[in-house]
Amino acid sequence: MSNLTTEQTINLSKTKVWHQLTQHAAFDAQDPLIMERGEGLYIWDIKGNQYLDASSGGVWCVNVGYGRASMAKVVHDQLLKLNFFASTAGTPIAAEYADKLLEKMPGMGRVYYSSSGSEANEKAYKMVRQIANQKYGGKKSKILYRERDYHGTTFGCLSSTGQEQRRAHYGPFVPGFVEFPHCCEYRSQFDSTENYGLKAAQAFEEVVLREGPDTVGALVIEPITAGGGVITPPEGYLKELERLCRKYNILIIVDEVVCGLGRTGAWFGYQHYGIKPDIVTMAKGVASSYAAISCTVTTEDVFNLFKENPEDKESYYRDVSTYAGCTSGPAAALENMRIIEEENLVENAAHMGEYLLAQLALLKDQFPIIGDVRGKGLLLGLELVKDRVTKEPVDESVTAAVVGLCMKQGLIVGKTNRSFKDFNNTLCLSPALTINQEQADTIVTKLAQALSALPAV
Repeated sequence: MSNLTTEQTINLSKTKVWHQLTQHAAFDAQDPLIMERGEGLYIWDIKGNQYLDASSGGVWCVNVGYGRASMAKVVHDQLLKLNFFASTAGTPIAAEYADKLLEKMPGMGRVYYSSSGSEANEKAYKMVRQIANQKYGGKKSKILYRERDYHGTTFGCLSSTGQEQRRAHYGPFVPGFVEFPHCCEYRSQFDSTENYGLKAAQAFEEVVLREGPDTVGALVIEPITAGGGVITPPEGYLKELERLCRKYNILIIVDEVVCGLGRTGAWFGYQHYGIKPDIVTMAKGVASSYAAISCTVTTEDVFNLFKENPEDKESYYRDVSTYAGCTSGPAAALENMRIIEEENLVENAAHMGEYLLAQLALLKDQFPIIGDVRGKGLLLGLELVKDRVTKEPVDESVTAAVVGLCMKQGLIVGKTNRSFKDFNNTLCLSPALTINQEQADTIVTKLAQALSALPAV
């Protein structure tokens, strides 16, 4: 608990803290937003203003809501018992959570711990590269990523992120990452949307053939693109990608950092579509941000590739993550899963997601600026356009204005944020999985009020 006054906190935040994704020149004219406490879906800033948080902490992560005493208790108790030991050894809590997690992921076999979504994806990429060197003589090292997907902020993850503004200024990037086209049906790149899912998958195959199947080791995708505009995969798309990956011996990495742990109305987003990945990464909702933890989960087949030549001292997975040894992460993750199970939050995410999507569709009928409403579970997006016929996107300043108007009414929503040249035009909703119908109605009402107050575009 801080003993600073409100004025001291604001001053130190302006003069001592480097805030993420922030142009600090703005603080010359206004104070930074400083959050002080939360409970359920609600959060209060340091000035006492209350907000309904429809963004789960601003970055899709507080899945079970704020103020969970049991989460704090399990972390407290575990830290007193054993806070850390290097993960070359094991701990009972890490073993227990791995077992519990794998129960929710039929076909997967091993859990590798780290601390963030970016780190989880880096682990997956290193596995692919090591397999390429050990099994294919250095070939099959390329990793294909999809336009509009986001996979993290480290150099490897930025190299595999299909968002040009997020990548700006940070090149040169890691070689061996190759982009393939998006699957946003609303923004179809083809003359017709007939069989769009298969066409989008064929665009992936064209890149594989161009690069050479013998050079491509893995595909990485978000099951539902989150920060890139809340893009759900079209019918048949993921199954066709899976078929092509099996045809060309390409590992499938599914990035569940946003979608995982109930967000989409299933334990994992990929489970809606019947595919079987080789590697699954996750973070955010794993412990609902009560502790830092991420997981890179693999099939037993992938794991066994690092056991094939025990006489070769270089053949094991030669990676380390210091804070993978922190026991607070799996302790919080285990309690997080208990809460999700006992309160039926996966089912609630599915049910309330359907309700919210239907209410947003009615909102679309009311406001021509809404070009498309899409999503699954409690991962929802509204794409804003100047004209529904041409689908010309609004400028990012418009979505920013809507977010600001919502804030004034006590509602926090997200948006695509300085990611693309043209398509920073999607409002994003990702409330905690505990949301009820009254809170969903409040979100829609306040969104309508914000859109009504918006100057003509």
